[in-house]
Amino acid sequence: MDKYEIVIGLEIHAELCTDSKLFCNCAYTFGASANDCTCPVCLGMPGTLPVINQRALEFVVRAGLAMNCEITTSSKFDRKNYFYPDLPKNYQISQHDRPLCEGGKVEFEFINDESRRVEKTVRLRRIHLEEDAGKSIHAEVTGDPTRSFMDFNRAGVPLMEIVSEPDIHSPEEAIAYCRAVKEILEYIEVSDCNMEEGSLRCEPNISLRPKGSQELGTRTEIKNMNSFQFLLAAMKYEVTRQARIIDSGGEVVQETMLFDENTGKTVAMRGKEEADDYRYFPEPDLVHVQIDDEWKEEIKQALPELPADRRKKFKDEFGILDHDAKLLTEKRHLADFFDEVAKKLADFFDEATIKTKERNSELTTCVKSCVNWIIGDLRPLLKAAKIDIQDSKVTPEHFVDLILYLEGKKDRKIEAPNAKVVLNDVFETGKMPEQIAKEKDLFAITDDSTIEAAVLKVLEEHKEGAVKDYRNGKTATLRFLVGQVMRATKGKANPQLVNQILMEKLSA
Repeated sequence: MDKYEIVIGLEIHAELCTDSKLFCNCAYTFGASANDCTCPVCLGMPGTLPVINQRALEFVVRAGLAMNCEITTSSKFDRKNYFYPDLPKNYQISQHDRPLCEGGKVEFEFINDESRRVEKTVRLRRIHLEEDAGKSIHAEVTGDPTRSFMDFNRAGVPLMEIVSEPDIHSPEEAIAYCRAVKEILEYIEVSDCNMEEGSLRCEPNISLRPKGSQELGTRTEIKNMNSFQFLLAAMKYEVTRQARIIDSGGEVVQETMLFDENTGKTVAMRGKEEADDYRYFPEPDLVHVQIDDEWKEEIKQALPELPADRRKKFKDEFGILDHDAKLLTEKRHLADFFDEVAKKLADFFDEATIKTKERNSELTTCVKSCVNWIIGDLRPLLKAAKIDIQDSKVTPEHFVDLILYLEGKKDRKIEAPNAKVVLNDVFETGKMPEQIAKEKDLFAITDDSTIEAAVLKVLEEHKEGAVKDYRNGKTATLRFLVGQVMRATKGKANPQLVNQILMEKLSA
């Protein structure tokens, strides 16, 4: 592979999360009984006429603005003619020569072959809107290899297609690009991007050329990949397959491929179509779409802060590490949650009567603690419950309260082991941390004599074991003794103070 350059362009199809389909009032629910979400319009019955879903147009414009596209002021729809069993009209209403969005770019970071984090920009060619097709149900479901059935529930669902330029040069880079696009679409809330349900599908166009050459090689397209794991495997196999053909003196054939997940190989599906094969012509039943500057500006102003900008802000304002910033911004609502917590912590210290330098230092400490607890404790709880933060009982108010008690910024303190207990209880009940700590007697012990008494008791219990071992040079036993004291005080003692008193007594 050293003598070839990989060239990849990607088509990403995202189903839009509108309340109804693109040209009719049918709602679409994944998993609904076959053909329940249909009407004469999306079934292509004679005499029916399509009506454009304005919300779908808005979502595509929103995506175009988020990805730096030029919004076409006068766009149109076209008929794309081809026969598949799951296209009830025998043509698809799509966009050919005047898409809603043109140009644009997606910027992202990825780890290259040298294990370095690099910045990358992939140019976009266009973003257009079309209707999705239905779904064929084959032998694995019907149990009859001689028959297939059609489910038209998905037919007519608004589908946005994002077409990149061939700017990508490795399968790993392609995956990073797809993840970046998915992240943007989720942030601007135009698609749920659920790959398992087919809401996001990726189709890479792959070719090889000699290194140093500017001429594109013959490409193949891999259809309908709805898993990043299999997408990566499919691209890697196709690159190897093409290199093998070229090395043996053969020629790569331009065709559409499918990926067989069982064998890990790509297989030919059909010859690759060109635009002429589809016999495009303007859709006669739809008027041209006019997008004025006022509506475009209204959509632009409603855009949220995008993930890349948010990561930069978190790193610049709070000194958060790249990895942590990435985890915090993976989901928009989690980033919103952290943002709100950080603001409330800042408000708390603004109201405190302390000097600016001390205020900034204490705020930084609390924010870093907040990052660690969100990533290390809250995210696992959300993952285990299979919910997002906005659906949980934990609010920013809960979290700020917990962090301030944990860091000793209130009149009482909760030590880390008990803070975990409190967070779990907040997650289950929605009670405030202070209430839980009072009910379960989890506030820290502030009386040094109580801790000293617990230390002396533990030393007496283990004088023939861990204590003797420590005095004989096995200093690692100190951790065991600290643990025993923490256990005796039900996690309410300060671990540093326990450590300090233990060492004093052991050295006596």
